Amino acid sequence: MADTKPKTSPKAIKFLFGGLAGMGATVFVQPLDLVKNRMQLSGQGTKAREYRTSFHALFSILKNEGVQGVYTGLSAGLLRQATYTTTRLGIYTILFEKMTGSDGRPPSFILKALIGMTAGATGAFIGTPAEVALIRMTADGRLPADQRRGYTNVFNALARITREEGVTTLWRGCVPTMARAVVVNAAQLASYSQSKQALLDSGYFNDDIFCHFCASMISGLVTTAASMPVDIVKTRIQNMRMIDGKPEYKNGLEVLLRVVRSEGFFSLWKGFTPYYARLGPHTVLTFIFLEQMNRLYKTYILDR
Repeated sequence: MADTKPKTSPKAIKFLFGGLAGMGATVFVQPLDLVKNRMQLSGQGTKAREYRTSFHALFSILKNEGVQGVYTGLSAGLLRQATYTTTRLGIYTILFEKMTGSDGRPPSFILKALIGMTAGATGAFIGTPAEVALIRMTADGRLPADQRRGYTNVFNALARITREEGVTTLWRGCVPTMARAVVVNAAQLASYSQSKQALLDSGYFNDDIFCHFCASMISGLVTTAASMPVDIVKTRIQNMRMIDGKPEYKNGLEVLLRVVRSEGFFSLWKGFTPYYARLGPHTVLTFIFLEQMNRLYKTYILDR
């Protein structure tokens, strides 16, 4: 019997489409990323808050830095997606296909979670340099003019970090970045799958984009709550300066303890609103772009 296994796109195309989908979504949610980073760095070391709410932060940025200010660090955000999301979605797709049974049966939920965590951690390691540049570029506008780093774009940031602080600084905060990716992927997979099934079982939803959006927003709430303490550790470490030749923080545990002691326990969830508002739509937009690119590739390339 002839092999009737459907044609699939080459691995390089899977990686390419994954990165392009993430980059397309980032163009829409970059302002939320900037607000989240500013919120996580505000009132550092004190109980005083630089911004009262996420909306206050957004309006302050618009007032002081203009409309272009909310897109500060966009080049770093795009490079982060080109490295992190390309690797994460590419590895996930490849491992998923390898673990799919010969009868077409998909891998078990546990296996899917493990694949997601592996892909997430690997992607996070590859994407850490762009992440460091993104954190620093989005944080710059809140500093006095004489303390700003003044990176002009992501490549200028990477070059200056390497020249001024050493190449290993590009991977500063790599461990919490990878830990965050593992938490995000595990929480996202579990909560998205359960939310989608619950919505479909309710009888009020069909398996369409609206259902996927609602499931993503529910999943985003769970994922945000689970991953934000790790995310604030990552943000603080990647933005820290050297004080008298010593790093501001020794490790992630010190960041957590100092935040709780100096700023209060709930400060671990600073920037919750923009983080949550970014996570759901970014996931939905990424997969919508990905599905459309795969559909067009299948229509105009594979099926010809």
